[in-house]
Amino acid sequence: MKTICVIQHTEAEYLGLIEDHFEGRNIRFAYKRPFTHGGTLPASPDGFDGLILLGGGPYGLVSGHLLPSAGHELRLTRAFLDAGLPVVGIELGAVILSTAAGGGAEEAPLRFEVTRAHTTRPDALGGMLPESFPIAAYLRDRPVPPKDAEIFATAENGEAAIFGIGANSVGFLGHPGAKRGMMEDLIMEFADTPEDVATSLRLLGDVQAELAEALTGLMVGLSRHSGLM
Repeated sequence: MKTICVIQHTEAEYLGLIEDHFEGRNIRFAYKRPFTHGGTLPASPDGFDGLILLGGGPYGLVSGHLLPSAGHELRLTRAFLDAGLPVVGIELGAVILSTAAGGGAEEAPLRFEVTRAHTTRPDALGGMLPESFPIAAYLRDRPVPPKDAEIFATAENGEAAIFGIGANSVGFLGHPGAKRGMMEDLIMEFADTPEDVATSLRLLGDVQAELAEALTGLMVGLSRHSGLM
C-alpha cells in the first residue's frame, strides 16, 4: 500500500472528493497541518510515496498574507522531486510546485473562480481528461510553470489549468475535488475573502455533478501518470 503526504494549509480545505478515489485504489494519505498548535512537516520524503500540496485560502507565496511554512515546503517539494517521487500541487500548492521546480510565481489577487478548462490535446493525461470540464479555483498568486513543463489543459483566460512537471508531477490551478460545502467553510474561516463569493458558490453548485464526473477519469489519468497506480 502506498502512502501520500498531504500538506493542508487551512482547516476547511482538504482532498474533498479525491479522498474516495484514493481509498478505492488502496492509497493511504496522511494529512500534515503545520498551521495547528504543535503541527509539523516532514523533514524529508522518507516513508512517503508522493506529496500533495493543497490550497491555502488567502495565503500567497509572493503577495498578500505570505504562507508561514513556505520555505520549508519549497525545500520539501524539491526533495520529493529530486527523489523522483510524484508531487501534486493544487491551487497555492501548484504555485509552490512550479516555484520549487524552477518556474515561479506571479502576484495575483485573492479570487474564487468557477470556470471551464479545455484540454490541449486528446492524449493529455493518458487521454483521460474530457475535452472541456469545470474548475473551481480559490487562491492568491499565479503559478508560472517552468519552460519545460507540459500543459495538459488551459483555463478560459489562457492560464495553465493543469500542467505536468517532469515525468510524474502535476499542478492544478483549481481544486479537482472541490465541494461546495468545503468552499463555504473556507470562506467563513478567514476575514480576507474574494469578491462576489455568492456567485461563485452558486456556479460551483451548478457544476458540482459535472466536476465529480470529470474527476473519475482525471484520477485514473493522474494515478497512472504519477505511478501511484
